[in-house]
Amino acid sequence: MSGDSVDAIRRAWARERPDVDSSSIGIVTRIWRLARALDRARAGTLEALGTDAATLDALATLRRAGPPYRLTAGELQRRSLVTSGAITQRLDRLEGTGLVRREPDDDDGRVVQVVLTPRGRRLVDRVFVALMEQEQGLLAPLSSAERTRLTATLRTWLGWFEGGGDRHR
Repeated sequence: MSGDSVDAIRRAWARERPDVDSSSIGIVTRIWRLARALDRARAGTLEALGTDAATLDALATLRRAGPPYRLTAGELQRRSLVTSGAITQRLDRLEGTGLVRREPDDDDGRVVQVVLTPRGRRLVDRVFVALMEQEQGLLAPLSSAERTRLTATLRTWLGWFEGGGDRHR
């Protein structure tokens, strides 16, 4: 029989537990394995570029905010999907290396604005270009039409999760 390692897992479960619908293995296990492979590939690329995922996440979030490349610490935390303690640690490290700076908000001194420095912008721009080139290579086995269909399918599924769909189970 042809197929990949996940097909072998699915066949084994179908043989051992034919009473259970194990068809989700064909999707979920493949996505899980792909996510691990993509994570390793991204981590390797980032390491080669002299950075890491946490640094890229914070700098890219600020860069995507557009000029003047600043967000409140709270907004940066929400967009990064990390705890306030984690964002504080990231910002301490990034500020210490000159990639961001913290400034009090002009209107509310209790609010801290996080600003992407020119050095931080140069780094995130360089890393972004290299990462996009590397990830395009990872998509090489997929045709343009397959990429379009996969994007639409994943958008639907992620939207369901982000909308709280998984809480209804």
